[in-house]
Amino acid sequence: MKYKVEEKSAPGREKVEVLGETFEKGKPEGEEPGKWRQKLESREEKLKYLQNGERYWYAKEGFGSEKRKNPA
Repeated sequence: MKYKVEEKSAPGREKVEVLGETFEKGKPEGEEPGKWRQKLESREEKLKYLQNGERYWYAKEGFGSEKRKNPA
């Protein structure tokens, strides 16, 4: 795929190259977006998917910049 590059002016500089659209036009084919239950086959895969998603909200360790020294 050939990327679209645009030239724009930047503060403190002359012109810079900026990467434009990087997606392909059209609609996704296959399963509808958000239908993760149909994409995962076994019960174990579904549970793993949910546990990984909930880890963001319920984990004790936190992620990167969200890590707190003292819990709220």
